[in-house]
Amino acid sequence: MGPLLWSGFAPYSSRGVSPTNPRTLPYGMAAIAEAAALIRAGECVAIPTETVYGLAADATDSRAVAGIYAAKGRPSFNPLIVHVPSLAAAERIAVFDDRARDLAMRFWPGPLTLVLPVRPDAGIASLVTAGLDTIAIRVPRHRAMQALLAATGKPLAAPSANASGGISPTRAEHVVRSLAGRIPLVIDDGATPAGVESTIVMGERILRPGPLGAEDLGLAIAVPDGRITAPGQLDSHYAPSKPVRLNAAEAKDGEYLIGFGAIAGAETLSAGGDLTEAAANLFDALHRADASGARAIAVAPIPESGIGVAINDRLRRAAH
Repeated sequence: MGPLLWSGFAPYSSRGVSPTNPRTLPYGMAAIAEAAALIRAGECVAIPTETVYGLAADATDSRAVAGIYAAKGRPSFNPLIVHVPSLAAAERIAVFDDRARDLAMRFWPGPLTLVLPVRPDAGIASLVTAGLDTIAIRVPRHRAMQALLAATGKPLAAPSANASGGISPTRAEHVVRSLAGRIPLVIDDGATPAGVESTIVMGERILRPGPLGAEDLGLAIAVPDGRITAPGQLDSHYAPSKPVRLNAAEAKDGEYLIGFGAIAGAETLSAGGDLTEAAANLFDALHRADASGARAIAVAPIPESGIGVAINDRLRRAAH
């Protein structure tokens, strides 16, 4: 699937969002306090890191994370990088082996993302990991992101703060141009130092080159060989143990129907037809359906618009 062109679908909450531009505040404790209040209210805000500006939301709040997808017009449920203030905080979320801990101790805080097994009790919203058993996590160096982490006391999911398919933002004005009308606040702390996204490492391989190179890490860059090595490469990105039937108007015998809108089902992604609510509920609903006594899973039709494109992409992968 190619990049999704923005279709006018608004973020789930218009609280504080200008119809033309988000507010831009210079970095400072007042700006951080306002950003933290928005995060606690379930909003997402743009904040600089040492790599690019990120679109941050509470990684423990499914609806807040769904707001990231809505604001970006993200084309599929790719896992998001979670930012935490320290290695100790990361170890409460992910399982570290000796190699990963050594890399973290040498390069954190900094532009290094580690893909590690997620702890069952991590408390991270399922949208963040896209149903995978791993989580992408890093400790940023930038003062603004560190200040926001301290002010919220929450792990923050933060992909780049731009519309999906656009150029990554390295200045606040890039964010404003890309996400006008979609988010409430941008914190401006000048140009980001690195200007490119973080290096991503999984095991002994670099999955995405970045500011830290192979020579810095002592690792090889992964060469594509047809194997699934990173989030987003799976044709079946989340595969229940039961067959999945899409666009179902009613349940057949032995099916667990996940409803939407006027189709109620055993449970519903959103009785009111709210696509962002549906996105927030999707993975949990699929897990419950898979754990049920039903022989198969059916899902009601989801509109192919806004974040519905992402929901349907995710559902097609589940049914692959």
